[in-house]
Amino acid sequence: RRYLPNLCDVTLASDVLGTGFRLRITAAALRSVDHNGGLDNFIVKFDEEKMSDRARKIRRQIKAKLAETAAAA
Repeated sequence: RRYLPNLCDVTLASDVLGTGFRLRITAAALRSVDHNGGLDNFIVKFDEEKMSDRARKIRRQIKAKLAETAAAA
């Protein structure tokens, strides 16, 4: 018997970037995203070592946009 993760195809919206990202994540990760207040907060707090390459790219984009808005303010 094999136990496989419960993967879900979802589109998560980034408030900072104003776009949606199609991701394939586990149901537990989806609950964590909701618990942390959305994709932006979750992806900035999550350990980068455990992320996929695509998630790291999204994280870099979000951090760059946050730094840009902080510098402008």
